[in-house]
Amino acid sequence: MRHHLRPEGTPPTNGYSHAVTVTGALTLVSGQVPLDADGRLVGAGDALEQTRQVFRNLAAALAAAGASMSDVVKLTVFLTDLADLAAFRTARDEFIDLTRPPASSLVQVSGLVNPAFKVEIEAIAATEASA
Repeated sequence: MRHHLRPEGTPPTNGYSHAVTVTGALTLVSGQVPLDADGRLVGAGDALEQTRQVFRNLAAALAAAGASMSDVVKLTVFLTDLADLAAFRTARDEFIDLTRPPASSLVQVSGLVNPAFKVEIEAIAATEASA
């Protein structure tokens, strides 16, 4: 896996790589939301706690597939309020390797499936193919 943090001619980044080159098996994780294992909302109204729960859910889904957060090569983030961007970045930086950040997209959306959700994140991870 090669992270192309800031190729020549691209703008500065803040916690993501402009491109990541991978080989091996890909794991695609559906959008995760701020629900715990019992289906209860975590962090009602609190973007930081919601985002931390989303990353815990991503980590659990990846582990079930034999991958980890260090294998993530792409994140797609959906926020209902761009005022929550700093909270998202704080939580993200607790879960990713900042020396090898994944490629990322962030989209502001008018709402998510549950109006109480402030964030949803999907991921793509790459692991070496098994023999």
